[in-house]
Amino acid sequence: MKGWRGVVAVAVFGVALMGSRPAQAGFLEDAGWGSLTVLSNVLYMPAKVVYATLGGVTGGFAYALTGGDLQTAENVWVTTMGGNYVVTPRMLQGEDPIAFSGSPTSDTTANGDTGSGELKEQQLGDS
Repeated sequence: MKGWRGVVAVAVFGVALMGSRPAQAGFLEDAGWGSLTVLSNVLYMPAKVVYATLGGVTGGFAYALTGGDLQTAENVWVTTMGGNYVVTPRMLQGEDPIAFSGSPTSDTTANGDTGSGELKEQQLGDS
């Protein structure tokens, strides 16, 4: 009689395990995207900072060599210093664009600001 109870208990346990989903599947996926994001940023962030720094210096030279033409210097500065400095998981998943450099021709920023100079509060996250 004890043998049948053991067999039934193992069978019930096996069916229960086969029918259940791992509770931490979402956690493991998030951990994977987070790890990939960190590894991407290890290379991306220093490259972006160097690019922006060199662009700042170049924009300064452009300003000086053009006799104080601020528009020329701003084109260099916005192009090199604009864009994203950090890669996010949403960017790696293709949900958000990755902008290594800015665009001096656009009058509207990423948050829809048209350059009025007014400070606006921005929401963080998916909302």
